[in-house]
Amino acid sequence: MNPSNAAPLWQPSQERIDGARITRFQAWAAERYGAPAGGGYAELHRWSVEELATFWQAVADWFDIRFTTPYESVITDRSMPGARWFPGATVNYAEHALRTAADPARAAEPALLHVDESQEPQPVSWSELRRQVGALAAELRALGVRPGDRVGGYLPNIPQAVAALLATAAVGAVWTSCAPDFGARSVLDRFQQVEPVVLFAVDGYRYGGKSHDRRETVAELRAELPTLRAVVHVPLLGSPAPEGALDWSAVTAGDAEPVFEQVPFEHPLWVLFSSGTTGLPKAIVQSQGGILIEHFKQLGLHCDLGPGDRFFWYTSTGWMMWNFLVSGLLTGTTIVLYDGSPGYPGTDAQWRIAERTGTTLFGTSAAYVMACRKADVHPARDHDLSAVRCVATTGSPLPPDGFRWLHDEAGEDVWIASVSGGTDVCSCFAGAVPTLPVHIGELQAAGLGTDLQAWDPQGRPLIGEVGELVVTKPMPSMPVRFWNDPGGSRYAGSYFETYPGVWRHGDWITITDHGSVIIHGRSDSTLNRQGVRMGSADIYEAVERLPEIRESLVIGVEESDGGYWMPLFVHLTAGTSLDDGLRRRIAQTIREQLSPRHVPDEIIEVPGIPHTLTGKRIEVPVKRLLQGAALDRAVSPGSVDDPGLLHFYERLARDRRHG
Repeated sequence: MNPSNAAPLWQPSQERIDGARITRFQAWAAERYGAPAGGGYAELHRWSVEELATFWQAVADWFDIRFTTPYESVITDRSMPGARWFPGATVNYAEHALRTAADPARAAEPALLHVDESQEPQPVSWSELRRQVGALAAELRALGVRPGDRVGGYLPNIPQAVAALLATAAVGAVWTSCAPDFGARSVLDRFQQVEPVVLFAVDGYRYGGKSHDRRETVAELRAELPTLRAVVHVPLLGSPAPEGALDWSAVTAGDAEPVFEQVPFEHPLWVLFSSGTTGLPKAIVQSQGGILIEHFKQLGLHCDLGPGDRFFWYTSTGWMMWNFLVSGLLTGTTIVLYDGSPGYPGTDAQWRIAERTGTTLFGTSAAYVMACRKADVHPARDHDLSAVRCVATTGSPLPPDGFRWLHDEAGEDVWIASVSGGTDVCSCFAGAVPTLPVHIGELQAAGLGTDLQAWDPQGRPLIGEVGELVVTKPMPSMPVRFWNDPGGSRYAGSYFETYPGVWRHGDWITITDHGSVIIHGRSDSTLNRQGVRMGSADIYEAVERLPEIRESLVIGVEESDGGYWMPLFVHLTAGTSLDDGLRRRIAQTIREQLSPRHVPDEIIEVPGIPHTLTGKRIEVPVKRLLQGAALDRAVSPGSVDDPGLLHFYERLARDRRHG
């Protein structure tokens, strides 16, 4: 597969290139910091990784990051793990997120647009958000919350969650959050690790046209989190605060001027959690300064966001994309918070929100794009999407058909940005570049300051071949540590065991000869048939083109007798049956579009495909079940969207062993 010769699907106009913030940044950095004055993105990227310290100094300067005490150097120890960024500097993330509120010309404009399933946007102005954060930060301090204390949120994607995060950061405390569709066990697996002193919790949420009462779950959390000093009740469904809880309206009633605690650059900002499918979720600690500078770069340069933009991403507070969305505020952008089902009342729900809010950067999942294609949705025909200039996707690789569908149905001049990164860095390794063409099935390029490479097992870089995704130089938003990981052994073991001193992320990628990136899927669930490695994403893309296939899952199982079994599980659309004719068409599709080697040993109909709570297909735990692992050892049921589905795979493994 060599897509380098294919013509681009989309090419930015010269006007768009000239107007992009990354173009202006390059010209400015050339003048002041020695960046390449001519040439394109490839030259700028090369400079950004070869002159790493100079590049990040330029980013801090360009975005006017306010260090209350100056840094001694940009980076001292470059080893991974252990790199130290901007030692000596003090800073506050929330202060930068609320800077626009200090501009009299913009203070009354919306910082947030909140949309629920009624799809009526409700604005919260910059000045009102700042007032709420000031009041809330004062209340947190009055409750004894100090820098380094943890504050938890059991909240949906609503303005109160943003205010609570920013107030926590203003105090120098450490934020962590879970969405209210998480059950009590899943929340406790996360929050008990970090021992919060304050919990913000809703009484319930609305999803798919129904109300879901969470008061019993909140009562269980209160009982099982002995470190809590206070619980703040957010009455989304209108219930009164339970006994001993504070009411949201009371803690945000004041007019205290926000006081922003100036903390060291590496001071924890938040704890994000891995999916936790195969054990206790990893508690990933990221820093105030590291997130601040990485998100300025990613959102302000790569996503080209600034004043006048409206930034939507379909997410929940349990996924890193929510934290990334909130950081849109850093660039003076209005962020759109949607709390509800991705496809209610119809599959086109997210496009309707884009229309109602004047969204300029529309972020969603690759799965949603493919669902729209399958449901014959016509976004640009049926909705006014004239404000949308970029559609970005993540969560899984966007298949080639998804690129084509977006180009045809969302607008031919819309920039399609498929991006890939991870909770581990709360950012993107590769994806959006507003000045580069878009090729079908490819992420445009590696990010600035990200020395992304594809390596073979011996640690040799590859071009045009599949290899392990590695990052060979530190990034500021890499974890400062894992929580409760004395000595850092769990952190080091998660990323640095395969190639000592080099970040191995666990994805198979190809870097093309023109610098774009193709993601093939997780390397820890890679298919390896007759010594040939194959990415599961390629098979999903081929199979799910068939109208009868709702979703699929392919697993490669090394068997004890030395054999290799590769079943394909298919979840069919309503009214479809898996007969011999459909089996033949599935096999033929895979053979023709990929190769005979990709054709599965068996095609098995399943009642559904299990996912993580953030919507990613679960491959490794299913593989473990099929290899005979007990359910409680293969997967943490609380990390799965529908744990009941796992019993199907458990029974199948048992039947095969005894068959």
